[in-house]
Amino acid sequence: MTHHDDAKHVWDMMEKIGLCMLATADGQNIRARPMAAHVDHRERMVYFLTDAASHKDEEIARNPSVCLAFADPSGNDYVSVSGHAQVSNDRAKIRDLFSTPAKAWWDDAEDPSIRVLKVQPSEAQYWEGSGRVVSFAKMLVAAVSDSRPDLGDNAKVRL
Repeated sequence: MTHHDDAKHVWDMMEKIGLCMLATADGQNIRARPMAAHVDHRERMVYFLTDAASHKDEEIARNPSVCLAFADPSGNDYVSVSGHAQVSNDRAKIRDLFSTPAKAWWDDAEDPSIRVLKVQPSEAQYWEGSGRVVSFAKMLVAAVSDSRPDLGDNAKVRL
């Protein structure tokens, strides 16, 4: 793949997986929590809805460097994205992103505690496998032979 193809592939994988672990720095510790990602390839941004009272917003204000870890274990597909985050009160964007799953946390898009978390990715690394069963079989064959398993594609990509 070319760099452009790899970058598009990363965006496609993030969009397909949809959920990720958002990792932020909390002093010397790294904290991660699951988040529903709104991937916008055109804008080259990943958006999240968050609550103004959450600790992640405070952590991002102190250190905007974040990691997004997307995983689809059933397909052995993984994407790790490094980027910079910013929290805003962009009400139009909040209304645009608000969907049925968000109702688990807020009654409607006009809830004053909702914020939009915007992540601008800078680089990513992906691992794409051939599925859990096939990968297990390849590892089993490699374990009883002198070979190493080919578990799929891997690339580091500038976004």
